[in-house]
Amino acid sequence: MLKRIVQACFLIIGGTLGILFLPELFKVLGLGSAGLINNSYVTAILGAIIFYLLTFWAVDYVFDFIKWAEDSLVKIPVTDVLFGSVGLFFGLLVAFLVGFALNAVQVPILNAVAPIVLTLLFGYLGFQVGFKKRDELLSLFGKGGSKKKSVEEESEKPSGRSLKILDTSVIIDGRVADICQTGFLEGTIVIPQFVLEELQHIADSSDVLKRNRGRRGLDILNRIQKELAIKVEIYEGDFEEIQEVDSKLVKLAKLTNGMLVTNDFNLNKVCEFQKVAVLNINDLANAVKPVVLPGEELTVQVIKDGKEHHQGVAYLDDGTMIVVEEGREYIGKRIEVLVTSVLQTSAGRMIFAKPKLLEKAL
Repeated sequence: MLKRIVQACFLIIGGTLGILFLPELFKVLGLGSAGLINNSYVTAILGAIIFYLLTFWAVDYVFDFIKWAEDSLVKIPVTDVLFGSVGLFFGLLVAFLVGFALNAVQVPILNAVAPIVLTLLFGYLGFQVGFKKRDELLSLFGKGGSKKKSVEEESEKPSGRSLKILDTSVIIDGRVADICQTGFLEGTIVIPQFVLEELQHIADSSDVLKRNRGRRGLDILNRIQKELAIKVEIYEGDFEEIQEVDSKLVKLAKLTNGMLVTNDFNLNKVCEFQKVAVLNINDLANAVKPVVLPGEELTVQVIKDGKEHHQGVAYLDDGTMIVVEEGREYIGKRIEVLVTSVLQTSAGRMIFAKPKLLEKAL
C-alpha cells in the first residue's frame, strides 16, 4: 500500500513539473511550434510517464527511507515529540513575525533570502529548546496543577515511585522473579525496549556462556510476565543521543521518577550520585542474611587458601565468605571459629574469624 502511495505521489509531481517545465524544454529543442506538444494535458501526461518510469528505480529507496523515519519516530517518547513540536511551532511563529517586519525594508535579495534563513534557524532553535527543556516544562506544569488537586485525587494518582525499572544484570540474575513472587516488590515492572534488545544481542552471542545468560534473562522475563501476578509494561521509547544502556536507564528513571532495580555495584553508585532512586538486589540479600556479630562462634569447613599468608577461606550456607586467620593448616577440616569482625558493603558481606582452638591456646 505504501509503495502505491509513493508511486501516486511521483505521478502527481511528474505531471506538475511537466506542465511547468516541458513547454520551455520544447522551445529549446525547437518543438515550440507544435500545438499538440504544447498542450497542458500532453505535457502533464509526459511528465507523469517520465516520473512513473523513475519509480521503478527510486521507489525502493523512498520506501526504505519512509520506513526508517517511521520506526525512528515510533521509538521517540510521546513527551519528546509533543514538546519538540510545540517548540517548533513557536520557532516558526517567531520566524514569521521577524520576516514580516523585514518585508518593510525594500531590499530584493534580503526579502528573498531572509524568510528561508529565518525559518530554518528559528525552527531548529525552537525544536531544540522544546525538546531539551521538556523535563523542566513537565515539572513546571506538574507543580502548577498539583496546587489545584484535592488530597483525595493525589492519593488516587499512582506515584512514579511505583514504577520499578529493571536493568539487564538484574534480569539475568533471576532473583527478581522470586522477589516479585513473594510480594515484596510492588507496583509496575517496566522493561525498556533497549534492555530487551541488549538481552537479545547477548542471547545471540557466539560465546556459549553469554548466550546461556541471555536466554536465562529472556526466560526470567517470560516468567515474570506470564506466571506472576504483577503488572508488566514495555517502554518502547529510546534515547538516541545516549549510547550506553546504563545511562539510558538513569535517564528513564529521571524522566518517569521511577526506581531502578539492579545488582550492578557501579550503576548503584552512579544512581546515588545523580539522585536517582535505586533498589539493589544485593543489598536486599545482605539485609535478610542472618546477623553475625564479633565474638560469636561458628562451625565452618575451611576449603581453600586465602590471599594472605596462612589464611584459610570458608563459606556459610548462604554463600557468605569467611576469612579464617591462621586457617591454612585446617584446609579440608570442620573447625570452630570465633568471629573477629564483619565487613558489609553493597558488593557483599565478608566475615573475618580465627580458630577457636588457637584462641584457647592463647
